[in-house]
Amino acid sequence: MAKYTVVTMPGDGIGNVVLAEALRLLDAVGFDAEYVHADVGWEFWKSEGNALPERTVEDPALQGQGLVYYSPIVSMRQLFSLDVCIRPCRSFPGNPLNFIRRTSDGGFEEPQVDAVIFRQNTEGLYAGIEWTNPPAQVLEALGTHPRFERFAAAAPEDLAISTRVFTRHACRRILRAAFEYAEKHGYESVTVCEKPNVLRETSGMLEHDAQMMWLTKNPEAYGVIVAGNMFGDIVSDAFAGLVGGLGFAASGNIGDEVAVFEPTHGSAPKYEHLDPPIVNPIAMFLTSAMLLDHVGEMDMARAVRGAVAEVIEAGEVRVYDMMKLPGGPDVIQQGAATTIEMTDAVISKLPVAAGV
Repeated sequence: MAKYTVVTMPGDGIGNVVLAEALRLLDAVGFDAEYVHADVGWEFWKSEGNALPERTVEDPALQGQGLVYYSPIVSMRQLFSLDVCIRPCRSFPGNPLNFIRRTSDGGFEEPQVDAVIFRQNTEGLYAGIEWTNPPAQVLEALGTHPRFERFAAAAPEDLAISTRVFTRHACRRILRAAFEYAEKHGYESVTVCEKPNVLRETSGMLEHDAQMMWLTKNPEAYGVIVAGNMFGDIVSDAFAGLVGGLGFAASGNIGDEVAVFEPTHGSAPKYEHLDPPIVNPIAMFLTSAMLLDHVGEMDMARAVRGAVAEVIEAGEVRVYDMMKLPGGPDVIQQGAATTIEMTDAVISKLPVAAGV
């Protein structure tokens, strides 16, 4: 009997490609797991009217009643209280996509970026409390605020409203998680990224400003960053751009009882059916390492990250984005490695001690 049971949800587009390669990698590193497939994504919305089918979570309350598409990962975050999102953004030496800047003597330098973004995952703008053509009772409640007066003359059908709701409990939880992570992993700073000079009430629970300017000037100055959902999404994407792009961006969604791990690059459906596949699987590999960390398989996680780092630094195997090529079936003829070749290269660097 396997030591672990892991639910796999490839979802849409290239999820079907990179998940298969990640399972090859996990098998090669010696991870003893039974994998249970679950249906999720756009195709199931089209065929069943629900991107997160009832059979996937065994909860009738999730069954969609209309034909509005909601991201299944957002639904899972709410359903399983996955309120702590962790997005590490670390640069690998030798990656041609790493951030560089000009020095005062006219040369260039490449700072080492090692930032970990803690993103509040279930509240803020992602709480899902919004209306198009808001009902009368919503307009009545909003009308009690003096600043809503300038919208009072607008017809309801011409209004769209999204709310930003934070609770003190969730703010304390994400801040505590960020500080505990910083202490455990030796980071010297925790930076809070918010906008309290404008969003006075909600950002008042999480305060900071001007983050985007400073991270693009001195990214090496940051360790752990904590933010609400929208700002955390923006900052983590920005840091991902400094370490090679979304092809290197992993994330974990952590709750008290359930954790869901995903690369942040989206489904990229235009690449799904290319044969051979060309997409970068490294984000998925680093996501797999986060899974290994979470279940206590630290040696395996280090082995995966070390193998990825070795392949990147050697520079002999590079997928199309690492070669700064526009994606398409012709990139293989231009010297780009396939998704499968990148996986083979990383597996070849796994140490025997990791369980190979």
